[in-house]
Amino acid sequence: MYVKDIVHHLERLAPPMLQESYDNAGLITGKMDWPCSGVLVTLDTLPQTIDEAVQRGCNLIVSHHPIVFKGLKKLSGSGYVEETIIRAIKHDVAIYAIHTNLDNVHHGVNARIAEKLGLQDTKILSPKTGQLLKLTVFVPVENREALLQALFDAGAGVIGNYSECSFSLEGQGTFKAGTDANPYLGNRHERFTAQEHRVEAMFPVWNKKQVLEAMHANHPYEEVAYYLHELLNVHQEVGSGMIGTLPEPEDAAGFLQRLKKVFGTPVVRHTPIVKPEVRKIAICGGAGQFLLGNAIASGADAYVTSDIKYHEFFDAVGQLLLADVGHYESEQFTIDLLAEQLSIKFPNFAVLKTGVSTNPVCYTT
Repeated sequence: MYVKDIVHHLERLAPPMLQESYDNAGLITGKMDWPCSGVLVTLDTLPQTIDEAVQRGCNLIVSHHPIVFKGLKKLSGSGYVEETIIRAIKHDVAIYAIHTNLDNVHHGVNARIAEKLGLQDTKILSPKTGQLLKLTVFVPVENREALLQALFDAGAGVIGNYSECSFSLEGQGTFKAGTDANPYLGNRHERFTAQEHRVEAMFPVWNKKQVLEAMHANHPYEEVAYYLHELLNVHQEVGSGMIGTLPEPEDAAGFLQRLKKVFGTPVVRHTPIVKPEVRKIAICGGAGQFLLGNAIASGADAYVTSDIKYHEFFDAVGQLLLADVGHYESEQFTIDLLAEQLSIKFPNFAVLKTGVSTNPVCYTT
């Protein structure tokens, strides 16, 4: 087992290109070709988590939050960031961060929060655009089915809950093979008219390499006629936040008490109760003020997130119940999510969950 084996699986789970522009997800220390002795999964990487990894025989830490967000100009041990990097390098510990890219997939951080709250019929609160491409390729009629299947196997043709989606139109294509050509149909130096299908299928941008490789490998022509379109359609499975419904309406005051229990916090900061009952719930793990407008526009009865500032609460007053459960508290289930995904993929490999709480916020009740 190598570090790259773990990383490649994580990047299929949450493609790196889905991270936000300010983020620094990916391999922060270490090398892809290092043999991996074990994985320690944590929310944050701190000096004490490096020590824990070494003590428990793990030379790869998979962390939700990147320890390095900005460029480091020196490594003198000034502050916890520099100290963490120094210890990681000293002990040959690789650090991999899977941050906003995991926030932005339907099966990521917010899906686990929705599961904990018992939400049903969940969907992305703010879907992203610019994440889809459409392939148009021309293929002889008799080769259409084999090519389509190869494209589907490579990840093309998925739209929401539907797979193997495509469009085909039969027509005629012409070409003249040159002296050095080896034509599948027709003869050199003669124009040939072929019965072809125009085949179209959509796929996410991060599958571009696999889809094009499948197209070339399964197309009979040595020169494939195709083109790609960037689509403005929203990708229903990619974006920020999530919204869903409770099985039954719940008393708003009781819902706030349940939040304390679910997230293990003694305090939930919230706006005044607007409706006596809530059912449609919007959520965002981590700092979610940027989605407050989306939550209001969606008709949510409540929005559960963290890191709301004093004046930002005013924007929700009279609109919905805005509940701040704390940053660490909202994302703590990410550790279980990542550990489960890695254990399923690598059942005979050491995947450990941190025993160190990295929450820097304390409450006195």
